[in-house]
Amino acid sequence: MILASSEEKARTAAVRIAALPQVPESKKIMGFMDNGESTDLLEQRFAELLQESPNPLGVSMALGPAKARRTAIYLGCSESCEIIIQVLLVCLGLLFFLSSPSPAADKIRIGLSSMSAMHGAVWVTQEKGIFKKYGIEPELIVIGAGAALGVSALIAGDVQFLAGAGDAIIKASLRGADVVIMASVQNKGAQRVVARPELTKPADLKGKRVGVTRFGSASHLVLQMMQRKWGIGPGELQVRQIGASPAMLASLDAGAIDAAVLTIPSVFVAEDRGYRVLADLADMDIYYLNTMFNSTRSYLRTHRDQATRVITAFVEGIAYYKKNKRESLEVLRKKLRADPAGERHLQRSYDLYASKFYEAAPYPSLQGVETLLEFLSSENPAAKDADPKSFIDNSILKELDTRGFIRALYDK
Repeated sequence: MILASSEEKARTAAVRIAALPQVPESKKIMGFMDNGESTDLLEQRFAELLQESPNPLGVSMALGPAKARRTAIYLGCSESCEIIIQVLLVCLGLLFFLSSPSPAADKIRIGLSSMSAMHGAVWVTQEKGIFKKYGIEPELIVIGAGAALGVSALIAGDVQFLAGAGDAIIKASLRGADVVIMASVQNKGAQRVVARPELTKPADLKGKRVGVTRFGSASHLVLQMMQRKWGIGPGELQVRQIGASPAMLASLDAGAIDAAVLTIPSVFVAEDRGYRVLADLADMDIYYLNTMFNSTRSYLRTHRDQATRVITAFVEGIAYYKKNKRESLEVLRKKLRADPAGERHLQRSYDLYASKFYEAAPYPSLQGVETLLEFLSSENPAAKDADPKSFIDNSILKELDTRGFIRALYDK
């Protein structure tokens, strides 16, 4: 049973209720559930009633005042239990839906910029049935090779949402692309520069070969940001396009590069092999939207309800991830195919993301957007005068926050 805030959710709730047998009129009760109440509590209580009560629940319908835009559902139950539900509707057409079949979950595609632990919350939201709970059937597609390809897939409509890092969304928006940042679960970068052990400080990288996944990728941008902090000019490093983290580790081992920009948990693997961490982006006072959740403005206009359910599920998935270490680690093991030797790395990855990086309320950092715009202004004059707020639509997130949904997830 769900507290619905849309026509589609109301249809699902109504069909479930209509399927229950009727009980005598004397057993019927009526009332309203506060709009801010947790749907989890409602679902839990409903499940308990089904197990406890020998008298099956019944249902009848009564329309509230049209001005109020609400429909009250009357539920019958045994004398030992009561349940009160309010379904908020976009329109008062619920009676029509009672005879309709239960709709299938909405199928969507979510692109992931890499096969990395930074996407743990998305995987957990899928694997633990949280997307399904909100009527979403996601296909998670690892696009890889940097965020730019993911943004291209988003613009082309090959995916409806994109989880990833980097400046690609900002660059595309500056070019006029219909893309927007909806959330950012991680506003500090997890990238680190690892190097051969004889390189002991950033200045030692001058003239050396440094690997990134691909030119224009998040790892490349992060390296450029670090260079600026270090006072190392663009031409003072030999930047090499290598590929994903496993390829960069192999290139380090083969001596093909002297250093690489890696993410968690590949950084831990490099440390085990004797490489030195020269710099950690999270400790450099550089705000960087590392794990954004993006879509297109046109999609948000035409599929507002669907987008709301996706973001709602994602926010709940973040809470589940942060609060359930054992279960979340099981998902990470499955997705990253960790062997016994990598177990310690997974543990460290989880601890960092759950405590240091993941935001409970994943608002995109305006400071993070400003950082990217300032950095991009040297190559794109439009970035200099751009309003950081124009790249963000966090209205769905604000709606959830305002009604106490996010707070309730952590009060349980």
